[in-house]
Amino acid sequence: MDIRAVCTHNFGVPNIFVGAIKICVAAATVAVVTSCAATAPADNERPLVLTTFTVLADMARNVAGEHVRVESITKVGAEIHGYEPTPGDLRHAADADLVLDNGLGLERWFEQFLADTHAEHAVLSDGVAPLPISEDAYAGRINPHAWMSPLNARIYVDNIAAALSRIAPEHAADFTANAAAYKDELQLLHDELIAGLAVLPEQQRALVTCEGAFSYLTRDAGLREAYLWAVNADQQGTPQQIARTVDFVRANRVPAVFCESTVSDKAQRQVAADTGAEFGGILYVDSLSEPDGPVPTYLDLLRHDVRTITKGLAS
Repeated sequence: MDIRAVCTHNFGVPNIFVGAIKICVAAATVAVVTSCAATAPADNERPLVLTTFTVLADMARNVAGEHVRVESITKVGAEIHGYEPTPGDLRHAADADLVLDNGLGLERWFEQFLADTHAEHAVLSDGVAPLPISEDAYAGRINPHAWMSPLNARIYVDNIAAALSRIAPEHAADFTANAAAYKDELQLLHDELIAGLAVLPEQQRALVTCEGAFSYLTRDAGLREAYLWAVNADQQGTPQQIARTVDFVRANRVPAVFCESTVSDKAQRQVAADTGAEFGGILYVDSLSEPDGPVPTYLDLLRHDVRTITKGLAS
């Protein structure tokens, strides 16, 4: 609707009735905004979805669109493996319609949280082919970082769409369409990673990180993998872990090593110094950044990691 045209019709020649036009424009604008506000669902009218960490929350928002409220239990930068739910978290759970977690043993605290809510529950890694941890005290356990593979993330997105459709079936078609578009973007990031690695000599196709959070990505990309420790825990960067990683870097002539944003990079920088490898940069895994940071969305996180890895290994 052209508000100025409406005012001209009501008041005659606008050059004469300038004041009246200003009043009319203001009134009409208020009316339009009020009408829009009346048709948009209020927050308390939309289902509430809680996720265990910020990466899953962003994925869910991309599928949900405006139909659902999505919030993360843990905040930006949080260490999610050993998180302890607060009383406020537990109270918040009572209002949730759906709770989404990663599964694969990642959220060791989650059973306590889930016991205090009657919300629907979905495990987003369902359908992923799990990879075992082969080293350290965690040998034999499942590696939980399946979302770090863009191909696995496509499975997460399908699980999100299915879970949202259960609590808001009237919007199922939108969830399905949003999921399809999002999966296309994930596929493009996987393709970019493969293309970036294809130009590297075989000996440079190895990823060395602080935490073993990239096993699914390295499997899908055909990379060899090494890390200082398998899962973030109290004992990190021990002399034995450093020596083992130094041996791998030297034996494979790895050009660059990396570390994750939620842990200290001191031990990995020692590996770089002892081997002559470059410190290739910081990778993001368990948490997004603040909106004005380097990885405010999950796609930004993957894009940052893919480009940091390929650039570092090409050095």
